[in-house]
Amino acid sequence: MRQFDYKIEPKKYLTPEIVSLMTSIHEYKGRQELYIEASSDDLATLLEVAKIQSTGASNRIEGIFTTDKRLEELVKDLSEPQNRSEQEIAGYREVLQTIHDSYEYISPSPNIILQLHRDLYSYAAIGEGVNYKNSDNVIAEMDSLGHKRTRFVPVPVYQTKESIEKLYENYSSAVNQREIDSLILIPMFILDFLSIHPFDDGNGRMSRLLTLLLFYKNGYIVGKYISLEMLIEKSKETYYESLQASSINWHKEKNDYAPFIRYYLGILLKAYSEFENRVEHLHYRKLTKPERIKSVIDNHLGKITKKDIMNQCPDISKVTVERTLAGLLKEGYILKIGAGPTTGYVLNDKN
Repeated sequence: MRQFDYKIEPKKYLTPEIVSLMTSIHEYKGRQELYIEASSDDLATLLEVAKIQSTGASNRIEGIFTTDKRLEELVKDLSEPQNRSEQEIAGYREVLQTIHDSYEYISPSPNIILQLHRDLYSYAAIGEGVNYKNSDNVIAEMDSLGHKRTRFVPVPVYQTKESIEKLYENYSSAVNQREIDSLILIPMFILDFLSIHPFDDGNGRMSRLLTLLLFYKNGYIVGKYISLEMLIEKSKETYYESLQASSINWHKEKNDYAPFIRYYLGILLKAYSEFENRVEHLHYRKLTKPERIKSVIDNHLGKITKKDIMNQCPDISKVTVERTLAGLLKEGYILKIGAGPTTGYVLNDKN
């Protein structure tokens, strides 16, 4: 059975590329509290938007969908779930809120993992989500022709409980000893959790919730304001490629965690970059809303969509964004590219 070496193995990944990513993240973390303290009122808007984006994105990755309107109603707890998909979305909302509110008092222990998984299915049929998997499972994928193939075989049922216990024990020991940077240990933990695949369903969503929990506990709380789940969804192909690359020879304890570590640190770095950009943008609230929209376009390289603008200006209504874009088009300040869902806008270089 896997031993989960979190003492010697992690030292292999202190490569120049990974160390550079870690250094950049440490610098962002150092400025984190300054931004939060200076913008506490403004951050409430980012927090609410991130909850909706995180809940929607994490579920969409697993093929669980609802409309944007229903998603917002469910995350804000304004409506009861009406079907199985909405039950799972509401469950994710509950666990996400628990982590946001109480991460300082929650550890990724086996009992906590079971409780969080139980709550993930708290709106589903009674008895779901309470225990580890009861049958051996496989991680499969479809090729372009629709043929299903096995990508990875997780640990068998009889080893699941012991594997989760050993994973937690070795991770906690390494974190507490502080000899290895948590930015390396956290992606390793998540990769191992996914490779164990301890539940019949919900492993992917649980891995993303545990990611937030572990980052928060180690002081990286940017995921409260910028949705890490949405960033993963946007780079889903790269996510699965790095997961697959780091899973090869996992059972033989000869796998290479580096691709997954690089991917996860890249996601965290992107989140911090967006966080600072959005906080800086919120400082411009003395400008009118059309002026702020124009500022977003001015500072964006290449094509920008209406959705991009709304993500950066979550307090500005869709109607105001559309009206402002129409005005800028009429003035010739921007040009329209594409049509329908692919519509975007670029600055007119003749200005």
